[in-house]
Amino acid sequence: MTSGRSDTSRPEDASPDALRGDCVNCFGLCCVALPFAASADFAVDKPAGTPCGNLAADFRCGIHERLRDRGFTGCTVYDCFGAGQKVSQITFGGRDWRQHPDTAGRMFAAFPVVRHLHELLAYLTEALTLEPARSLHGELRRVRDETERLTLLSPEDLAALDLDVHRRLVGDLLSRTGELVRAGVPGARSKKKNRRGADLMGARLTGADLRGATLRGAYLIAADLTGADLREADMLGADLRDARLAGADLRGALFLTQPQVNAARGDARTLLPPRLSRPAHWTSGT
Repeated sequence: MTSGRSDTSRPEDASPDALRGDCVNCFGLCCVALPFAASADFAVDKPAGTPCGNLAADFRCGIHERLRDRGFTGCTVYDCFGAGQKVSQITFGGRDWRQHPDTAGRMFAAFPVVRHLHELLAYLTEALTLEPARSLHGELRRVRDETERLTLLSPEDLAALDLDVHRRLVGDLLSRTGELVRAGVPGARSKKKNRRGADLMGARLTGADLRGATLRGAYLIAADLTGADLREADMLGADLRDARLAGADLRGALFLTQPQVNAARGDARTLLPPRLSRPAHWTSGT
């Protein structure tokens, strides 16, 4: 059975590049606007709105090639889905927070809102490639267009936006999309494959048949999914930190993102959807 995806169903205005972080055109917003808490993911505490000590004058990371070795694994996992360059170059017209300090507070407040909206755009754009959900494509396009419109609001309107309402609207539509896709997968509707929001931390799922399973919001931290079949599984919001994906098959997995893959542990045998990149640290097995 194929994954049920159709490139011809992608909307003309969908740009994969626009939904990927472009650090060259960003003012280091993830390194400034967001807080860090000293942990296994970050070597230091850093409050929101304070530049990371590793941020250089050109807004690039001074230890980019050594982040994991220096205790900043969280930075190698993170992706803004293209929100950084949009806020930097469109919302604020290329006026950076160093030369124009009056923009700083509003810029740092706008960034996480646009980041959430861009993540929703990524999901909606993917949903429009799914042939089994063609009956929903009209609605998906309308909601995607509205989401894009919201990303272009002024900093003041972004601050006033009720993001939870829009997230619920998109979440319901994506849930319906996933159901249509998984309906064509034998056994996907069985109760044992409904693991939505399940606590599977450290679970032994080696070689498990999870094809078409609902793993939306599941906690799979440090779970052993070696050799598991995850084709067409709904992975939206699943926590894959340190999950073992060696030899796992994730082709056609629904709503799987680059940050989720980055946070997991795979190898050369792990099969990924074509839209995702194999993390460089997988080659070292870390």
